[in-house]
Amino acid sequence: MSKGKKISTSRNWAVWLHEYLEEFPGKQDVLRYVLTANAPETKDNDFTWKDFQGRNNSELVAIYGNFVNRAVVLTQKFYQGEVPARGELRGYDKGVLSALEEFPEKIAASIERYRFREALSIVMDFARLGNKYLADTEPWKEIKTDPERTKTILNIALNIAANLAIVSEPFFTLYCFQTL
Repeated sequence: MSKGKKISTSRNWAVWLHEYLEEFPGKQDVLRYVLTANAPETKDNDFTWKDFQGRNNSELVAIYGNFVNRAVVLTQKFYQGEVPARGELRGYDKGVLSALEEFPEKIAASIERYRFREALSIVMDFARLGNKYLADTEPWKEIKTDPERTKTILNIALNIAANLAIVSEPFFTLYCFQTL
């Protein structure tokens, strides 16, 4: 594929699935993600291998994968992999939990309207919420002064990750997050 050409099977200009699966074994979800993220819902889109690699590395790995990995690694490090009990909620926690409840409805509504690219964009916004929550609450610092607060933070982060896995199922499985 080169820049500026539209995918066209009649012109033999396409990503042929059998060739892709041979060249990138185990990466079918990455292709599904990129093709869905580029789906022509309201305008034509081009496919480039550079965009494919960029979306994988800067979206799937850096946003989604990074969030899930941080939540799981911190839970393993601080609580031996056990989901910590949620304690007292602060205003920020309540806002995040409220947003967590809204994401599945928004994603479902987009899917029901056959707006798959839109739905996938909302999934990535959900992962961004998780990243922002961890960045803002800094559980790696909080553990030093308030382990109980850290339990609540990681409980909420794992709750986001679990819900993210569920709403992502129509698009990909979690084992697809590796840089290309």
